[in-house]
Amino acid sequence: MYEESCANTADVSAEHIVRQRTQITDYNSKLYKSKSILKFLGPAFVISVAYIDPGNFATNISGGSKFNYNLLWVILWSNLMAIFLQSLSAKLGIATGYNLPQMCGKVFSKKTNWCFWIMAELAAMATNLAEFLGSTLGFYLLFNIPMVYAGIITAVLSFFIVYIGKYGQRAVEFIISILVAVICAAYTVEIFLAKPQWDLAGVHLLIPSLPNSEAVLIAVGMLGATVMPHVIYLHSQLVQHRNKDLTAADRRRHFRLERLDIVIAMNIAFIVNASMVLVSAAVFFKNGVAINSIEEAHKSLYPLLGVASSGAFGLALIASGLSSSAVGTMAGQTIMQGFVGIKINDNLARFVTMLPAMLIILSGFNPMKALVLSQVILSFILPFAIIPMLLITKRKDLMGELVNKPITNIMGWIITSVIVVANSLLLFFTFTG
Repeated sequence: MYEESCANTADVSAEHIVRQRTQITDYNSKLYKSKSILKFLGPAFVISVAYIDPGNFATNISGGSKFNYNLLWVILWSNLMAIFLQSLSAKLGIATGYNLPQMCGKVFSKKTNWCFWIMAELAAMATNLAEFLGSTLGFYLLFNIPMVYAGIITAVLSFFIVYIGKYGQRAVEFIISILVAVICAAYTVEIFLAKPQWDLAGVHLLIPSLPNSEAVLIAVGMLGATVMPHVIYLHSQLVQHRNKDLTAADRRRHFRLERLDIVIAMNIAFIVNASMVLVSAAVFFKNGVAINSIEEAHKSLYPLLGVASSGAFGLALIASGLSSSAVGTMAGQTIMQGFVGIKINDNLARFVTMLPAMLIILSGFNPMKALVLSQVILSFILPFAIIPMLLITKRKDLMGELVNKPITNIMGWIITSVIVVANSLLLFFTFTG
């Protein structure tokens, strides 16, 4: 009896030890996987900054103040397009080991690449215009600093964020993630104070409508502000940091995790953009306040919602401008060196792209109109980024196992067609209105 009892006790103890070891192994495996997932999160958060840059402030405020919740559906569909296109860009970078401009340099003729490069540089200048003006306006509105001096402060801080890049991509990702968190917190405050009509907003989120030709202009501006050509180029470069010495299986896993990164980051950007329209509609349209500039938006928030709202707005604008400025610089470097192999000092390149914004500040031109027009320009340039990406990612000899499926190619061409049609409508209404 005693020996049998001892044997049973030993069996139980052994079974308990095995169970504990299994639990520890499972825990360590889950911990490793969670750490591994966190390791791959980051590039899409850098990219997401471009989707909530000051150009979005201008187009979203215009859309909400003039057309209530009618244009919310544009934000939703633009975001879905952005998820699709950024996934393609990341996949190209992971599959080939090169960024999109570099692949264009390998696949297309020299003349074609010069054309792509010119359009990409125009996109970078339009982007930097929005970024620089936005942050400058933020300092001017929040701290009452004259525009010229606010522009100098913006330039210095932008150079500083770019300088941090010398400590590695993760350092830049960390800083930009903090600035994105500031924007999210600011618009959480705005939504809480504005109290939008959620039922009406839900209807317009799902049912498309374009009340008039001006709505078409703003809708195309929203599209250009949300689906950005320069970050389509950049995303394929950012994934390279985590794309070293990978097997085919590793690349497939890398792409799966990067898609998760994209879905999380892009949906955060969608919530922020939708919040901008919601606040603008709930505050300005509801009270019959016509908003023609970001300064008016800031000043109108104070009497309507109080100092907390106007302060949050200015802080979000600064964070948006500074973070997107750093992203614009990285995109500019990728564009410059990829298509035609031009090497130029990064600081000189940054100064050149800042110059149009400084000229607008000195000329006294309405910054909000400049912001909206810059986003429309980006919408026209989008096909020059999307089409070569589609042509490359459909080739199995370049993409291997990550080559596009037929349905992916079809969706890509549908999105391209929608953008081209939207631009054609804009031209029609501009010259016939």
